[in-house]
Amino acid sequence: MNPLRQLQDHGQSIWLDFIRRDLLTEGGLRRLIESDALTGVTSNPSIFEKAIAASKDYRGDLEAMRRERLSPLEIYERLAVGDVRAAADVLRPVYENTERRDGYVSLEVSPHLARDTARTIEEATRLWHTLARPNVMIKVPGTAEGIPAVRALIAEGINVNVTLLFSRLAYRAAAAAHLEGIEARHAQGRDVSGVASVASFFVSRIDTLIDAELDRLMAQSRDRQALEVLQGRAAIANAKLAYRDFIELISSDRWRRTAHAGAMPQRLLWASTSTKNPRYRDVIYVEELIGPRTVNTMPPATLEAFRDHGRVRASLEEDHAGAVAVMQALAAAGIDFDRATDTLLDEGVRLFAQAFDALLTAVERTQSSA
Repeated sequence: MNPLRQLQDHGQSIWLDFIRRDLLTEGGLRRLIESDALTGVTSNPSIFEKAIAASKDYRGDLEAMRRERLSPLEIYERLAVGDVRAAADVLRPVYENTERRDGYVSLEVSPHLARDTARTIEEATRLWHTLARPNVMIKVPGTAEGIPAVRALIAEGINVNVTLLFSRLAYRAAAAAHLEGIEARHAQGRDVSGVASVASFFVSRIDTLIDAELDRLMAQSRDRQALEVLQGRAAIANAKLAYRDFIELISSDRWRRTAHAGAMPQRLLWASTSTKNPRYRDVIYVEELIGPRTVNTMPPATLEAFRDHGRVRASLEEDHAGAVAVMQALAAAGIDFDRATDTLLDEGVRLFAQAFDALLTAVERTQSSA
């Protein structure tokens, strides 16, 4: 049996971390839904930049918009909105068949607004109404300034994908913002049953940074073996403990009251699941994070690799004590995990902003040659 389809048996949804016009026009997305049980799509500025720069499918639109004298930002948004709407329409039957649990497509607010609460709310609201599809999510970064925006948007009934979460502390803040937004909406007598959210918890980037720190420590230590056994273990341990936080939340009386009102839980979504270190199994961040009420968004290469040789088991609920031990051992070795995740968040915001600028440059360059 297709390992991707087996993930459904464990309550995990598969989303694709990729979007491009030909995936929509040539039936590729529909085939993934039918053959691999794909139930959603995520995007980011880097994905759109590569799509627009590499695909000939945008040339006609670019030529038409060149004659309209639109700015690169206006052109990008029109292209992105068109693709996200088209993907949402393909996924609409999934949205309906899963009773609004799945079938979503995500579009990100400008990463340049990551430190501005008011403007994030304004742009997210504008994008939501522009897209005009119930099965889209607006991606908002989980910065200190982004979290209040999440609460406000959820209260307004806007679906939110909280992105760039690296630490359990940041995840708990995102989960609290979702719950508070739902409670505020319910207190106003408004329907909460159709408001969806995911918390995008990044995985592989954790190991990339922590492994580098372990390499530095090993170069200075006489006990290399004690440090070496920790390599490639931080990201999965961190994610498993975040999942434990999720289970505690949805088991609480406070959440039960909200669920009784019809609210859907904010699921954990495993992001950055491609393997960066060639020493590790290419599907490690899928195989080790399988569990109910979660989503794994995979880039195409990881999706194909898991379809080919993925091994399925209920891994996410295994050995939480071992995950605690890994985090304790990292702290004992002198690694400040909170500082590391703060660094990753700052770096993530910076890299997404750079990708967004590169996207606008690519649009301008491609439009000039259209």
